[in-house]
Amino acid sequence: MALTLVNPDGLPTIDVYRQVAIASGSRMVFVAGQVAWDADGVTVGEGDLAAQAEQCYLNVGTALAGAGASFDDVAKLTVYVVDWTPDKMPLLLAGISRAAARLGATPVAPATLVGVAALDIPEHLIEIEATAILD
Repeated sequence: MALTLVNPDGLPTIDVYRQVAIASGSRMVFVAGQVAWDADGVTVGEGDLAAQAEQCYLNVGTALAGAGASFDDVAKLTVYVVDWTPDKMPLLLAGISRAAARLGATPVAPATLVGVAALDIPEHLIEIEATAILD
């Protein structure tokens, strides 16, 4: 395995991700930010953060598979959410959990959540990008 995910002593343990990814692989995969488009470019879940989070996560999985990778190889996720407030966390986690269950993945890579004013088009509420490491 090209990655070891850990929660070092002295940092808080977060249930949904690990604080550090230690990479030993030699090939890196950078997945562009994925929005809630289906394969035809149609927005999925307009106005529904959970549905869009699920589609974004599935799209990241599709992009990773196209590079010969999976969520097991993800060293870092960055999640951008429009008009973020903490009360949106249950919706975000619900969507990611549904997608992770469909993919058989455990979303534990280090992650950063960034609140933004807007994304590329008004219908998009969330965008997720990933960096993966392969042997």
